[in-house]
Amino acid sequence: MATTLNIQPIPLPLTLGKDGVARVGGTRVTLDTVVRAFIRGATAEEIAQQYPSLSLSDVYATISYYLQYRDEVDKYLEKRRKQAPAVKRENQKRFDQTGIRERLLARKNSLKKHSEFFRSSPLVGIEIDLNRK
Repeated sequence: MATTLNIQPIPLPLTLGKDGVARVGGTRVTLDTVVRAFIRGATAEEIAQQYPSLSLSDVYATISYYLQYRDEVDKYLEKRRKQAPAVKRENQKRFDQTGIRERLLARKNSLKKHSEFFRSSPLVGIEIDLNRK
């Protein structure tokens, strides 16, 4: 009895945004990010673990695309590398960087205080019925 295998094409998990940036699997993770991690020696599993929004199959498909179209992807990556300083300058103009470190540290400390408060609160572990009248 012969077994048949229905072989179908796998859709490529890459989308090209209006800004010309290729992203993987409908996420904000870029093609650049996945390919650079792979070139640096990361396995598909490590990349998927590092970026939980990516599925392992999308990482493998992206790596496969890179290996099949290496010249084209390398040209795209080089173009993106050359554009990076201009993109950085534009982002710095659009988003005020003044005092960002201090704001982030203040937010971190505020969150830490809140989490300590709730951990030490006598209400921890008590269930409240919000439907009760």
